[in-house]
Amino acid sequence: MGLKEQITDDMKAAMRAKDTSRLGAIRLLTAAMKQKEVDERIELDDKLILGIIEKMIKQRKDSISQFEAGGRQDLADIEKAELTVLSAYMPAALSEDEIRKEVAAAVAETGAAGPQDMGKVMAVLKSKLTGRADMTAVSGMVKTALSGKA
Repeated sequence: MGLKEQITDDMKAAMRAKDTSRLGAIRLLTAAMKQKEVDERIELDDKLILGIIEKMIKQRKDSISQFEAGGRQDLADIEKAELTVLSAYMPAALSEDEIRKEVAAAVAETGAAGPQDMGKVMAVLKSKLTGRADMTAVSGMVKTALSGKA
């Protein structure tokens, strides 16, 4: 079963269970998926769906920090609930050691010689690690790896 079908089934289950908070989060996700399909006139595969979910998770994290800074814990709690639902669709995260191995492999694969080659390395890693690692952390690791080679 693809991710799209799983999301649809989960939405139906949330409707039957009258789980309004979960249903709301899943509806936001399906709306974002449909928007991308319509805008780009494509059929989404699991990789593209994971990209959408990752973007939504990042938005939720940013919102939570803003709401908490503004003293709006009620809104932060809503965002946290949505974050929990969205995170359930992400594949298991890689450990820091696994990410380092992927970074080293990508540096070797691209023949990167220094910081100017960061774009090439990140392009390779983005396709492999999307949804499985925080790309900001990966970027820092790539920067460190390339600085050592320079």
